[in-house]
Formats: sequence, C-alpha cells, structure tokens
Amino acid sequence: MRRIGIMGGTFDPIHVGHLMLGHQAYKEYDLDFVWYMPSKTPPHKRDHRITSSEDRCAMVEAAIGETPYFCLSDFEVRRPGGNTYTADTLRLLREEYKDTEFYFIVGADSIHDIEKWYRPEYVLRAVTFLAAGRECEEQKRSLDTQIEYLKEKYGARIMRLHCMEIDVASADIRERIASGEPVEGLIPQPVYRYIKEHGLYL
Repeated sequence: MRRIGIMGGTFDPIHVGHLMLGHQAYKEYDLDFVWYMPSKTPPHKRDHRITSSEDRCAMVEAAIGETPYFCLSDFEVRRPGGNTYTADTLRLLREEYKDTEFYFIVGADSIHDIEKWYRPEYVLRAVTFLAAGRECEEQKRSLDTQIEYLKEKYGARIMRLHCMEIDVASADIRERIASGEPVEGLIPQPVYRYIKEHGLYL
C-alpha cells in the first residue's frame, strides 16, 4: 500500500506554513508523497472571492517544484459541479486509488471544527488525520482532549504532528500584498514572482 498525505485548502496563496506541515508529515509518518490538493469551491467560502483554480494550481506548482515528494493534485478542481465536500473527495479517492492509504494533514482548527463539516461521521472514519497544534490555542478544550473525544465518539484515527502551525494566514498575505507591505518569509519566492507577474491580490 502506498502512503499518501493530502494537504487540502484553497491555497490562495499557498504559504510557508502549508509547506512546513507537508515536510513534517512526510518525515514523521514515512509517507511516499504529499499531495497538495487545491479545493474548487469550499462551501464555507461561497461568499468569498476566490482566485481562479488555474492561478492557485500554478502557485502550488511554483511552491513545491523543487521537492520531489510533493505533488500537485487537481483531483478536486477538475471535478464537475459546484461545491466540493471533503466527504465526497475522500469517497472518490478511495474508489479510484484502492492501493493507497491516505493521511489527511490538518491544523488544530480543523480538528476543533470538524463536527461542522459535511458528514463528519464518514470523514473521521474514512482517513487517518495528522494534526498539528497551534502555539496559542484559544479553545475551550485542548487539542489532545478534542482528539480523544473524536476517537471515542466516531472511532476517528487522529495522530499528532510534532510541530506547531506557523501563525500565518492566506487572507493576511493577500491584504499585505494589496497594501504594498512586505511578505518576505511568508510565501516562497517563486510564488511571490507569480503573484507579481499576474497582478494578483492588487
């Protein structure tokens, strides 16, 4: 069985935090590859203006180009229809890649909010989650407590990534670019060049 990590998100734009979690998951859990999978139309961002899937995929390719175990997956963006739900994506992946064990790489926020997702009872049993913590968690319960709760309620498979999420958000990067503030150290240089060449986020 191949061991594939999936890093999903809008990647609008992809930033160093996304790459750090991918590197850590690959090393810590002996993965064969990490797939960066841009989402098409996340249901929770229907009211947001999202950069085209072509530009977001291109930025991912620019960011991961020199890492042989990172791959761009257009599995979600090429799916027909409107909204894309993680539950549907995981079901289709399991049908198409029967020789693969998938690991879903997420941050603490996703673990705390996962019961709000579409069909959480399916999602939590369909895949193993690799979860990174946040340095400043402002939650009613700790990440470890939440993990144990989900394991008991849903039979979830959740393991910790031994690294902390970097406190950086794509929305903040877009705002900084729009206002002309520096973004050095927040996004890979090839991604910044692509943004400048294509006039994104202005």
